[in-house]
Amino acid sequence: MRCITADDWAGVAELMMSSSEKLARAGADFLICPDNTIHQAFDLVAHRSPRPWLHIAREVAREVQRCQYKRLAVLGTRYLMEGPVYRETLKASGIEHRIPGREQRERINQIIFDELVAGQFLPRSLAYFVEVIRALKDEGCDAVVLGCTEIPLLVMPESSPLPALDSTRILARAALRKAMEG
Repeated sequence: MRCITADDWAGVAELMMSSSEKLARAGADFLICPDNTIHQAFDLVAHRSPRPWLHIAREVAREVQRCQYKRLAVLGTRYLMEGPVYRETLKASGIEHRIPGREQRERINQIIFDELVAGQFLPRSLAYFVEVIRALKDEGCDAVVLGCTEIPLLVMPESSPLPALDSTRILARAALRKAMEG
């Protein structure tokens, strides 16, 4: 987080490279990172990594195309919602997206870091997420990406006003398919 809050994506990339080298030495055939925000450093790593990486937003885009969704709501940390990870990947795949307004992004970020990361899943926070998702549905979104590992622990599919796409599960399924190929 120190690198992320300092907007030091090269520093994040170095941490990813260190991990990728260790995993390659341990025998990994390919690599994944279930943290959406970290993918902002992905392009600084992918071309020099000792093993190929699966990109979480690309896997989500494949799932979106398979399900034929047209406009996604994207929720996650402030860094993720405001950053290029989903914006660029979805645009390249011809998929529209929306993010919450500035105040909503700040509140979602606060809930993630102050509550969800600490294992607190409060009914008022679920109600807030449902309200935000409902507003994005009213803007024409037909599905929501839960682009943070902890959000699906609070927002269950049955509580979401939109079909919920758990990015971590989507990446895990893609990794399983890839592992079974080889």
